[in-house]
Amino acid sequence: MTVRELRTMTDEKLLDLIDDKKQNLFTMRQQFANGELKDTSTVRETRRDIARILTILHERQAGAKKGS
Repeated sequence: MTVRELRTMTDEKLLDLIDDKKQNLFTMRQQFANGELKDTSTVRETRRDIARILTILHERQAGAKKGS
């Protein structure tokens, strides 16, 4: 998921997406522990997606405070 796509989403959609990504990450960690996860790079990619989303939310929050 690109940053450009994320920036077009509303805050509510981003929060829902974070929840989905965190649940997916939890599942992948369990699969990794059990030796069932085939592509371990997806864990890293999911963590980075979560970080991107949080960064965008924090930027918006900081911009809203600055504008007040």
